[in-house]
Amino acid sequence: MAEELRRTGLYDLHVAQGARMVPFAGWEMPVQYPMGVMAEHLHTRDKAGLFDVSHMGQVLVHPLDGDLDSAGAALETVIAAAVLGLPEGRQRYGLFTNDRGGILDDLMFANRGDHYLLVVNAACAEQDIAFLQGLSGVEVTPVTDRGLIALQGPKAAEVLARLLPAAAEMRFMDSRSLDWNGVDLWLSRSGYTGEDGFEISVPNDCLATFAQALLDHDEVAPIGLGARDSLRLEAGMPLYGHDMTGDVTPSAAGLGWAISKARRADGARKGGFPGAATVLAELADGVSHTRRGLRPEGRAPIREGVQIFAEAEGGVPIGDVSSGSFGPSVGGPIAMARIPVDLADGATVFAELRGKRMPVTVTALPFITPSYKR
Repeated sequence: MAEELRRTGLYDLHVAQGARMVPFAGWEMPVQYPMGVMAEHLHTRDKAGLFDVSHMGQVLVHPLDGDLDSAGAALETVIAAAVLGLPEGRQRYGLFTNDRGGILDDLMFANRGDHYLLVVNAACAEQDIAFLQGLSGVEVTPVTDRGLIALQGPKAAEVLARLLPAAAEMRFMDSRSLDWNGVDLWLSRSGYTGEDGFEISVPNDCLATFAQALLDHDEVAPIGLGARDSLRLEAGMPLYGHDMTGDVTPSAAGLGWAISKARRADGARKGGFPGAATVLAELADGVSHTRRGLRPEGRAPIREGVQIFAEAEGGVPIGDVSSGSFGPSVGGPIAMARIPVDLADGATVFAELRGKRMPVTVTALPFITPSYKR
């Protein structure tokens, strides 16, 4: 029997907007709207796009003793990042790792004063919540009565400030609660597109109303999973299950920067997370392969799984593509692959497509210049 797909609180709105719905991580989600993936992508880069990300897992972590530091210390046993010391009202990126140092999931966590709010990937949410519920000294509560939307693009702040004036004061990675017509909204100034923008947690009973209030502005258009993927790829952002997996370490995924200094330097907080010995050794000694950008010649994209070679003929693969598509803002195909670290930006390697090898240029990430509000 096929798995019954879950629906977000915006399902009816998606259908009314003409979305094409597809299965995604156990949910029925919009992949595109009548505007089409390329137009949706460019609209987000030019104005503001509204994304339904309610399939993501939202989780609250409270300390049982009332001391937030005890919850932070507990989280540092499973998150390879600095949780302790994160100021109230700020958010940070982190990684769950396994005993081999591979990445189980990536996440955002925010200090909300007396507790932490975590946002994890949809496909990993059940696993992550079970992982967290194994911690001692904390109460772990999955959020089931709220949806999550993202407003992204150069006009996002201007539009949102019409509804929530205080949102304009927020900086990149700020996390705040703001009132909208008596409704408590949880905001972070962050996103997955490389553009300025916000992620907004909204109670389910007014999720559609708030989303429509944003769509009522001419600058805002609904955006599906297709454009979300090409936007994040241009921004050089990895996707769990593709650019990072349980077999890929932070350094190999190009995410060594997420392991904060406090977790690598000698002291009480050094390591302490699963696979720390492997992760810290690779940070100190380096790795042979890591995630890099690729720009193929011509217009044909190179997709996930395509093998990369050092030479036009012969030899063995030196890596394979983990994400690849057409970059509408870049104006050509782009990809990411784990390839040798000693290849310089601008070097030519070769992607094997249908038995033929095409030249590909190694490129620095990201492919576009991010426009975060610092």
